[in-house]
Amino acid sequence: MTSLAVPPARIQACNNSTVDASRDFVLYWMIAHRRRHWNFALQRAVHWATELRRPLLIVEALNCDYPCASARFQVALLEGMRDNLRNFEGSGALYYPFAERSPSQGKGMIHALAERSCVVVTDDFPAFEVPRWIDAAARVPVLMEKVDSNGIFPMRSTDRVFTTAHSFRRFLQKELRTHLGEFPAADSLAGVELPRMAAPPILLKRWPAATAQELSSAKVLAASIPVDRSVAPVSAFAGGAGAARDCLKRFVSNGLHCYVETRNQPEAEASSGLSPYLHFGHISAHEVFQTVAAAVRWSPQKLSPKTTGSREGWWGAGPDAEAFFDQLVTWREIGFNMCAHSPDYATYGSLPAWARKTLAEHAADPRPVLYSREQLENAATHDVLWNAAQSQLRAEGRIHNYLRMLWGKKILEWSQTPEDALETMIDLNNKFALDGRDPNSYTGIFWTLGRYDRPWAPQRLIFGNIRYMSSDNTARKLRVKDYIERYTTEQGT
Repeated sequence: MTSLAVPPARIQACNNSTVDASRDFVLYWMIAHRRRHWNFALQRAVHWATELRRPLLIVEALNCDYPCASARFQVALLEGMRDNLRNFEGSGALYYPFAERSPSQGKGMIHALAERSCVVVTDDFPAFEVPRWIDAAARVPVLMEKVDSNGIFPMRSTDRVFTTAHSFRRFLQKELRTHLGEFPAADSLAGVELPRMAAPPILLKRWPAATAQELSSAKVLAASIPVDRSVAPVSAFAGGAGAARDCLKRFVSNGLHCYVETRNQPEAEASSGLSPYLHFGHISAHEVFQTVAAAVRWSPQKLSPKTTGSREGWWGAGPDAEAFFDQLVTWREIGFNMCAHSPDYATYGSLPAWARKTLAEHAADPRPVLYSREQLENAATHDVLWNAAQSQLRAEGRIHNYLRMLWGKKILEWSQTPEDALETMIDLNNKFALDGRDPNSYTGIFWTLGRYDRPWAPQRLIFGNIRYMSSDNTARKLRVKDYIERYTTEQGT
């Protein structure tokens, strides 16, 4: 395998067109893997550019009329563009950041550029609006490929949809070794000589780029874009590759060594904080994995030969790194497996049959209280711990990992039907969570209703055999006093 080769399992043709070597440039339409480094999609585009001896045009597009578009998400993505503009400078490729200033402003751009492209490469991301965008753009006159740079395991290397984490983990323990030797280049543009190009006139005229000055003040730029400004940017969060790497460094230095002991404690804040950066594509799961592996001096030679699906012992990396790898690979990528192979991944009907059956049997059970969507969104319930979690979601775009499970369970308990509960969870999460709209995020939501879980006894009102959680039990298990006080005081609830 050459340094620019991409594993075939990660490449999928989007149409039946062919490469046209007579055209002017190779186009990489960056829509999910928004970074220069550790990026299989960029690597594939560089491969085509070097093979065809053509310039490489990288267009990072940001529209403004996708569902839940808000100042919170636009600022994070614009900050990523700011970093990319700096990172691609002097690379030999032409990076062109385009951010819509009005709905549908970008319509027709990819088709217009494809008229001059030898081949189009884009990102294979299986959730939210991205598949629809790709399908709409695939009617270009040259070959269009989508490339998977989402996780350690190529999500289309199997057609099987896994229904439990144990079965997926056991599968990975049998199949992952090969892919641990197939990481993307840390920088696929390093040392590559590409022909230079100027921005095509049609781009400059119809779709002017966001300038370095505009991107340096992402909040100011976002304020001029017609999105929901009621969901404000998170003051403590900065988007972009630089902030993502800083977050990774902090975790490796300060959180990795106590990950098992403290990650479930709301007052400890030992989680990695990387989920939004992985979602926005500002950092690669491969870079995260490699950095953690280097920190604990792990190598594939330490893998256990046993493939039982056990959560402990297979990686041979020590308990903290072992637990982190299980979250990064097993639990994160089982969501990509679902979204890639189940178009109905976000619907109630995609829940396991046993879960739908038990919820249906208890659909008429009396609810202790019913809250409206507005009351839930505004954290206006009788439950102070739940209110704190929802307040954290509204203010910071996240909920502590353990409390996010409780958050979903209580919405089920307080909704007229389980279908209503699911709709509420998806809407609130997609509206406020920095990592909402992501396969991993859908995993967390649907887990509260039985996905990847098993029936639990005894049966309970409303829940049936769905795993039960309560605020009282959570408060006895975790240290939540300071957490409640913090988010009650800060949010005025």
